[in-house]
Amino acid sequence: MPVHGDRALTMEREYDVVVIGTGNAGSDIAWHCRKAGMQVAIVDSRDYGGTCALWGCVPKKVLAGAAEVVSRAHDQLGNGIRGAIAIDWPELIAFERTFTDPVPRQKEERFRGAGIHTYHGLARFTGPDRVAVAADTLTGRYIVIAAGAHPRPLNVPGEDLMTSSDDFFYLEALPERIVFVGGGYISFEFAHIAAAAGSAVTILQRSGQVLKEFDPDIVDRLLLASGEAGIDVQMNMPLVSVEKNAADLRVRAGRDGEEKTFGADMVVHGAGRVSAVEELDPAAGNVETDRRGIVVDEHLRSVSNPAVYVAGDANPQSPQLTPVAVRDAHIVVDNILGSDARVADYSVVPSAVFTNPPIASVGLTEEAAKEKGIPYVANAGDLSGRFTNRSIGQRHAGYKLLVDEDSRRILGAHLIGPHVEEVINIFALAIKHGLTVDDLTLDAIPWAYPSNTYDIIHMVYPLVRK
Repeated sequence: MPVHGDRALTMEREYDVVVIGTGNAGSDIAWHCRKAGMQVAIVDSRDYGGTCALWGCVPKKVLAGAAEVVSRAHDQLGNGIRGAIAIDWPELIAFERTFTDPVPRQKEERFRGAGIHTYHGLARFTGPDRVAVAADTLTGRYIVIAAGAHPRPLNVPGEDLMTSSDDFFYLEALPERIVFVGGGYISFEFAHIAAAAGSAVTILQRSGQVLKEFDPDIVDRLLLASGEAGIDVQMNMPLVSVEKNAADLRVRAGRDGEEKTFGADMVVHGAGRVSAVEELDPAAGNVETDRRGIVVDEHLRSVSNPAVYVAGDANPQSPQLTPVAVRDAHIVVDNILGSDARVADYSVVPSAVFTNPPIASVGLTEEAAKEKGIPYVANAGDLSGRFTNRSIGQRHAGYKLLVDEDSRRILGAHLIGPHVEEVINIFALAIKHGLTVDDLTLDAIPWAYPSNTYDIIHMVYPLVRK
């Protein structure tokens, strides 16, 4: 079997499935379709592995884990812990690379071992069922786009002076002063990592609200924790320009007439990511797009080209989260093999921001419940005095639960504190399966104790019928 990637031979080949993108979604689709006996090709213009493994979840968790150790030690000072602990940034990056560096080679070897043809280069549509990769043309009965995302264009002077979030993961040295542009999860996670490593950090948010997908009361608690960590969050600061002088970078931001200038050694683009689809020349494949990505139906199939499916970040309906991309992949595979039997459902998607402490959310916010006209009861509280949090010196821990006023089913859960990225999954299951607050009490489940999950009892108790 020929190997496609670093050869001079020009070819035109036919496949059952051509997959564009080697991240979790694209990889799963390629492997499952090949296992079903299909002839499969996979293409990527970047290193094989995708965002999660190389520029997202995996390296982020390594860096965030180190930041958590530093923050936990700091919180415990005076409670039996003495002495300072610090991050050795070059050593940390070297450790991180033990996770990421082997991925491209291992991925490609697995594909080839499974009989999947691998291609390197930018894929471009040349027809409804054809893509060109360099000098090669691939024809597919199905073409699946799982091409990930890239930083959102900001269209300001000096944008080219900014460091991408991808590049932040592999910095050999951490600058003393860093400005993060954008108030989403990318900026907040990196800001907490950089602050724990000793950098002076500023976040510039164009509007008056950061982390807009999360409950504002929980976000306010995170802002308090961020300020205590030394992170300066500046609201209503849309980016105007980035300029370079002999000593550093100068960042101008703010509304007309109220602009401010911030000095920095590095400016990081954290203002969101958009689907990487325009470079595929979708119009040449009769693939309809909008400003968010490729327009798909409920089966994740292009509305204009029935040969094209979409999974992950290129799907505008989907949150840009790895587990969602993987589920998209499973839906696409089932629909390719089973004639469009499955539909996508994004109603219950837990998410977390790996700050110190982390925050997590699933289900409806109060704003969303009001928009839907759903009668609800909200219960919010502070958990910093609970043994699980006080014992580790965590001062920022709390919750807000939304419960249907009539059925008493859980509608939404919003948390801040240690291990909430784990606890939120309990609430996701509860929402998915229609559980009520009574189903989460100690009478229903004797939760392991002491644990952060046990604290669910204290969250639901005021809502339980006596």
